[in-house]
Amino acid sequence: MSTEIVHRYEKGDEVARATYPITRESLVRYAGASGDFNAIHYRDDVAESVGLPGVLAHGMLTMGLAVQPVVDWVGDPARIGAYQVRFTRPVVVDPASGATIEVVAKIGTLDEDAGTARIDLTVTVDGQTVLGKAQVSVTLP
Repeated sequence: MSTEIVHRYEKGDEVARATYPITRESLVRYAGASGDFNAIHYRDDVAESVGLPGVLAHGMLTMGLAVQPVVDWVGDPARIGAYQVRFTRPVVVDPASGATIEVVAKIGTLDEDAGTARIDLTVTVDGQTVLGKAQVSVTLP
């Protein structure tokens, strides 16, 4: 009898990385898909009138994009057991240049016996963290 090791992970290993450009058009499409038509997501005057620095990306859009590299890495959304984030900074979407969300996913903890890991996400826009304590529990591929 022989055993084949199909993966070998260690804490701190980067398992996925992705970049997602967001435009005002992206926000309109997300609003239509989600039903969240809050005007702070598409009107500068409304966003400014409530003290925001500009039109903001939907939090759930940001959160959804941030987990996608992990879903792509594990290859099956059913391998995601839990997912949590803290919204630490709004994603302001410039009318001309948009915004770019950058995601780096690394192994935070590993349980080889259970075949599971906690994946820690670093999610930034222009070098500033926009999601804190972004963690995904996965069954390893």
